[in-house]
Amino acid sequence: MFATLRNAWQVPELRKKLLFTLFILLVYRLGNAVPVPYVNVTELANYFNSQLSDTVLGLYNAMSGSAFSRATVFALSIQPYINASIIIQLLCIAIPALERLSKDGGEEGKKKIASITRYSTVGLGLLMGFAYFVMLRNYNLLTDNGFMVAVVIILTFTAGSAFLMWLGEQINEFGIGNGISMILFASIISRVPSMVNDLFTNLVNGGLKWYAAIGLVVGMLALILFIVFINDAERRIPITYAKRVVGRKQYGGQSTYLPIKVNMSGVLPIIFAQSIASLPATIAAFLAEPTTKFWIFVKNNVISNTSTIYAVVYFMLIIGFSYFYSTIQYNPIEISNNLKKNGGFIPGFRPGRPTGEFIAKVINRIVLFGALYLGVVAILPIILGNVVGINSLAIGGTSVIIVVGVALETYRALEAQLLMRHYKGFLE
Repeated sequence: MFATLRNAWQVPELRKKLLFTLFILLVYRLGNAVPVPYVNVTELANYFNSQLSDTVLGLYNAMSGSAFSRATVFALSIQPYINASIIIQLLCIAIPALERLSKDGGEEGKKKIASITRYSTVGLGLLMGFAYFVMLRNYNLLTDNGFMVAVVIILTFTAGSAFLMWLGEQINEFGIGNGISMILFASIISRVPSMVNDLFTNLVNGGLKWYAAIGLVVGMLALILFIVFINDAERRIPITYAKRVVGRKQYGGQSTYLPIKVNMSGVLPIIFAQSIASLPATIAAFLAEPTTKFWIFVKNNVISNTSTIYAVVYFMLIIGFSYFYSTIQYNPIEISNNLKKNGGFIPGFRPGRPTGEFIAKVINRIVLFGALYLGVVAILPIILGNVVGINSLAIGGTSVIIVVGVALETYRALEAQLLMRHYKGFLE
């Protein structure tokens, strides 16, 4: 990877792309330090650390680089855009008009879908900004009240989210890698120094033994290697195309394969599962403190993101969402029909229905393994956090998968750019 970065830096055009990407990320980090007016930032940070760290808002805080708990301009981060993209993607399957637009509309259809996603992002930004304002008002975290104060706070949150969406598009056009992924990557990486500081503080204060700290570091490195291995793993179904003669030329007669990735859904099942599993704790955070022993027990041992019951529910939701996304991404019947139209077949299986059933069988097995992998990676930090007494590890699995995935994606983009210029040099 370092050799690829060095080679890319030596190419003037790629160096400009890298510098532009770093500049955009610098602008993003500067915006994360600009607070929204009329908010008591100190009281908000204290309240967030004591009450909301184990809710779905803790996930938002991690994905925003701690900007959510400080009520900065970019507090909503790119969550509205991610949610809008997922919603539009699901609607493209549920609504026939959007499905035709995405599949048969060509480049113009893609532009219309992107435009719809942008408007949806602004709408979700307004909704999430309003919800954030209501939370601040209900817990007396505002330095001033009034209609114009509400308008300023909500519009500032929404404008920050829309501006981040624009920054991501600029990286897509003039930089390296996927812009939204790069912003998410920068948000998570920015929390690493504080996590290292917490680990060192616990080690110095005696809250964590030295061998436990070494075990955590070794385990994190092993987890990264495991994620890299699974991220590149795929099941290749052999495909053979029959020979056919068109005019004086002969086509087909070649063998290829149908690649099916083990982790075909990425990190989306984890994000959705964590949002739903943390919903009870989020609702409880907005209610009054429980006074009876039963509700105190429920809050501390059932809905908390460090409890065993939460880990089990979280694990099952990840498996369910993994299968849900596999049905969206792969349609065995459509794949088998396309193979049949193009004269392709899987050796040992007749074209048509038998081929579709075989592909569906393979996908179900692969999805099960991929779902178990995601579930283990997601709940392993929860288990380790309970063992060593560090609750901040609860969202570590999601963060590691995102960071490793974005790093690999950017690395491949750099390699592709270098390879393209290498071939260009030969042609010249």
